[in-house]
Formats: sequence, C-alpha cells, structure tokens
Amino acid sequence: MTTAVGFLLAFVIGYGCRWFDLPLPAPPKLLGALLVVAMTIGFLAADLALAILG
Repeated sequence: MTTAVGFLLAFVIGYGCRWFDLPLPAPPKLLGALLVVAMTIGFLAADLALAILG
C-alpha cells in the first residue's frame, strides 16, 4: 500500500511540476539520478531487514 501511495505521490508531484512549468525536484545528471535510486533501494532494503529481524 505504501509503495502505491509513493508512486501516486511521485506522479502527482511530477505532473504538478510539468503543469506549472517548474524544474523537477530531481538531479539533472545521471550520477545524481543513480544516487537517488541507490538511496531508495537502500531505504527499502533496510525496511525489509528491520521487518524480518525486528
């Protein structure tokens, strides 16, 4: 459920930025985008590890 809400929120923010012609709140370089992906994967892995161990 939280993943679906996260995706919905991301699309709403992206749509709002496009509608109002605002720059996206994301890094413009590939390395920055990969950093965001790595942080997201790390967050999800930690959440899963804590759910299993805790």
